[in-house]
Amino acid sequence: MSRLFFACLLALFPVVSMKSPIFGPQEVSSVEGSSVSIKCYYPATSVNRHTRKYWCRQGARGRCSTLISSEGYVSKDYEGRANLTNFPESGTFVMNISHLTRNDSGLYKCGLGISSRGLSFDVSLEVSQAPGQIDGVHVYTAELGRKVTINCPFRAVNSEKKKSMCKKTGQSCVLVTDSTGYVSPSYSNRVHLTIQGTSKLVFSVDINHIQLNDAGMYVCQAGDDDNADKSNADLQVLKPKRELIYGDLRGSVTFDCALGPEKANVAKFLCRVKNEEACSVVINTLGTKDQDFEGRILFTPKDNGFFSVHITSLRKEDAGLYLCGANHDGEPKEGWPTQAWQLFVNEETMIPPSQSVVKGVVGGSVAVSCAYNPKETDSLKYWCRWEETQGGRCPQLVQSKGPVKEQYKGRLALDEEPGNGTYTVILNQLTAQDAGFYWCLTDGDTRWRSMVELKIVEGEPSLKAPKNVKARLGETLNISCHFPCKFYSYEKYWCKWSNEGCRTLPSQDEGPSQAFVNCNQKSQVVSLNLNSVTSEDEGWYWCGVKEGHKYGETVAVYVAVEKRVKGSQDTSQVNAAPGEEAIEPRARETENKVIQGPSLFAEERAVKDTGDPAGGSGAPADPGSSAGQGGSSKALFSTLVPLALVLAAGAVAIAVVRARHRKNVDRISIRSYRTDISMSDFENSRDFGAHDNMGASPDTQETTLGGKDEFATTTEDAVEKEEPRKAKRSSKEEADMAFTTFLLQTNNMAAATQNGPREA
Repeated sequence: MSRLFFACLLALFPVVSMKSPIFGPQEVSSVEGSSVSIKCYYPATSVNRHTRKYWCRQGARGRCSTLISSEGYVSKDYEGRANLTNFPESGTFVMNISHLTRNDSGLYKCGLGISSRGLSFDVSLEVSQAPGQIDGVHVYTAELGRKVTINCPFRAVNSEKKKSMCKKTGQSCVLVTDSTGYVSPSYSNRVHLTIQGTSKLVFSVDINHIQLNDAGMYVCQAGDDDNADKSNADLQVLKPKRELIYGDLRGSVTFDCALGPEKANVAKFLCRVKNEEACSVVINTLGTKDQDFEGRILFTPKDNGFFSVHITSLRKEDAGLYLCGANHDGEPKEGWPTQAWQLFVNEETMIPPSQSVVKGVVGGSVAVSCAYNPKETDSLKYWCRWEETQGGRCPQLVQSKGPVKEQYKGRLALDEEPGNGTYTVILNQLTAQDAGFYWCLTDGDTRWRSMVELKIVEGEPSLKAPKNVKARLGETLNISCHFPCKFYSYEKYWCKWSNEGCRTLPSQDEGPSQAFVNCNQKSQVVSLNLNSVTSEDEGWYWCGVKEGHKYGETVAVYVAVEKRVKGSQDTSQVNAAPGEEAIEPRARETENKVIQGPSLFAEERAVKDTGDPAGGSGAPADPGSSAGQGGSSKALFSTLVPLALVLAAGAVAIAVVRARHRKNVDRISIRSYRTDISMSDFENSRDFGAHDNMGASPDTQETTLGGKDEFATTTEDAVEKEEPRKAKRSSKEEADMAFTTFLLQTNNMAAATQNGPREA
């Protein structure tokens, strides 16, 4: 039975060709004396807006005679009863035709350009007989799935007799119902006979959930004998009026369904006719959703049985026939009211392409670009998260002129970028729970709404910065953000987050970053400096990258402002390993003392004063932080001090040897012209203070052991002393032995120093 029902529906709604960008109703039906309004759609380009629009009637030989056009032409047949109105902003034009007659039935075209060669769409108009009394037969019309009431008059003599109604089938009349309570199985639970009292000579029969096979001739009867009163009723089941929806690729459409107050408490649905066998449910109020529409469909209930279904991010395959209706099972059923919709998806769209899926990592960020109608720059922009409830819902997270939802504060911002038809939404500090569907929308043109799916994948955030920073009132705070080499050519920025967005702040490029081992030369560190910190500086700060108007990754840092500790440094710097959970801003205090002190021992004094290489901050020492560097300085101190002592001892030894050497070389016996020194120990005689025999320059020079004055003072003991008569080493040999002994002692002390400070 259901297969037959959908086959009949498809017969009523033939397949619509989607090749032409012009779209309109394929079939229009009405009755004599009434009017129709026929709307046709076209791509809203600048050329199409100003092109001639027309409505013409097709002849037997294929010629289409214009009846009315947007240039003011109206044929004689349409004078005084038709007009054509163009709506360029929405890309539509409408033909209103009144005082219809049976002669108006036929084939027509609505189109753009010249009637014989322009873009067009075929429309069939059928004008039927109006309801009323015709040749003793009362004509009733009813829409498929609706309700009809047939009134049956009788005379007073038959007021107490049996009442009934039957339907003619061939030569017989099959009983439908009577006053005894009988109801034909074909009309079970759908037919009700009512006698309106003895004062009124009429009874009525209500038929609910009109079906296609309910159409036909009915006979009402009061009484069973030859004096029975009979009347005929012709029931015509009207084809459901098919509504047209014209959507742009990547845009949005809304189905507005009006089923009446009698269906207010019945389950509602929207289904799509895919083949001749079934109408697959797209969404219903019982929780069913088609996976093809997941994340991009919303069901909105309204009063008196009305509801709407909104579909966004339209695809080519979404085009087709849709039915909305009501049934306790939440599915289409024969005899229940439905509303038909023909959706056309225009591929010549003005809506720019956008990402349908964005990916982020835990702790990272995403930037979503949302398109809106460029003519609506002043419209409010929103971002909401789609939730999978019975009908779907999308609670707002942020808007362009309002606050951010509480749980998203510090991690969500909307930047309007006015003038270019897009706005950007940035979400950082991502968690696994952020995965899902999000909608971009405005309070203006609903056709520009779009959807994006956020997926959380494995990986690490690209930008490195501390998550939390403590600052003290009145001090200077420095926060570093590390950018990998892939962002070398991007614009880097720091900004302070608020409900109104993220205000850009001045920043400073500090050269390559040491946080990335693969590309040290092209990685960068960009720092934020806050001079004389105040309580207003507390809050969230972002560092990020952008390329033109396109935003990239961001990372968030929370700055907590504390009261200044008495005697603390004026400058607070944050230069710890990026990504640490908590950073003490004075972690580099000890390092600053070392840099500013006159010698290495300034570091030792700082350690002794604080009892902590990190300056007593209490923050855990990080290998990349200044606190960690304090520990390294202590080890360096333990190594350098003994080495310095060794060098000092060596210097003393050299001085003693040099003194002895000078004393020995001065022992010259003038009487015997004997000397104990060899003149080859010097470069020439001038090194000894004598003149060159070869006539060299008479200028005297200082020896390598001292100046002329020093040499003179060493000759005060010119008298020879008695010496033992034994072979003596020359002064040069004694100096060589002393220097060799010094080198051995120095090497031994250096080796002992390497074994540890205690051994040294």
